[in-house]
Amino acid sequence: MGVVIPLEEGKNKQASVKPLVDLTKADMERVNQLILSKAGSDVQMIPEVANHLISSGGKRLRPMLTLASASMFGYDGDHHIKLATSVEFMHTATLLHDDVVDESDLRRGKSTARMIWGNQASVLVGDFLLGQAFKMMVEVGSLEALDVLSTAATVIAEGEVLQLSVAKNMETTEDDYLQVIRAKTAALFAAAAEVGPIVSNTSKAERNALKSYGMNLGLAFQLVDDALDYGGKAADLGKNTGDDFREGKITLPVILAWRRGTAEDRAFWREAIEGGKSDDANLERAFGLISRYNGLSDTIARAQHYGMIARDALAPLPASPWKDALLEVIDFCISRVS
Repeated sequence: MGVVIPLEEGKNKQASVKPLVDLTKADMERVNQLILSKAGSDVQMIPEVANHLISSGGKRLRPMLTLASASMFGYDGDHHIKLATSVEFMHTATLLHDDVVDESDLRRGKSTARMIWGNQASVLVGDFLLGQAFKMMVEVGSLEALDVLSTAATVIAEGEVLQLSVAKNMETTEDDYLQVIRAKTAALFAAAAEVGPIVSNTSKAERNALKSYGMNLGLAFQLVDDALDYGGKAADLGKNTGDDFREGKITLPVILAWRRGTAEDRAFWREAIEGGKSDDANLERAFGLISRYNGLSDTIARAQHYGMIARDALAPLPASPWKDALLEVIDFCISRVS
């Protein structure tokens, strides 16, 4: 089993998303109502599949970023509600598609939609949600917001294909890996945070600050997720520990252990990842090698680095409860390993 890596001196253990949840509560209620409305269809299977994942207990961090990044600049319209819902639909569609590509059995502790309704339904309902997302973006009437979110959708798809191209390839570099997670995960965080300032008609500098915050928060978030796969608990992950290993995903803990290991260690990784020999015994050995070569602690150190960049991105903005809540989200994302 994995080894949980504590943060130094218990730092950030009390970090929480609660301040952000509390500040966005009223708007999130409106988002949730819109989600239920837009996930509806006369085709019975569509709301069944969509609601299975939508109601499965995710924190909905991405739409909250959109709401917060608009409200912190005093926005008082309703465009941010539609954009936040669009962001959540994009995220949900990505999860439906990911589970098919990764052949995943669990998502947030529940059977994936593909395990219940099949791969075809999962892909097609994901496409439906993307269509609804883009309809809402058009209703907002902001070409800039549409450009940001549509670009993010393209980048996410590119990231998925790039991940496929480097899967089970032990020659994958850390730069390759960062390119994948920047596209697959961080791009949507960045877009979610950037469209708030866009509808608030803020300055280019403020818009860029939130974009940078979102991008680096997303990188930190995914680095921690990838560390948790080798050093967390299934209950926290919402999936089985070691799933990345079983699927042959090349994540940073593996890259570091591979680069730092002996010739014998590298032969093991080739057999396990490239050769598909990912049984429980090899998973245990993988845990041991990652621990020996500080794969988890150094992955978390990378996450803390990007967390600091996200924090610095917000530094020029005036003090406010919104800013404080966004800063605490950084600490929360990283403290998940504690």
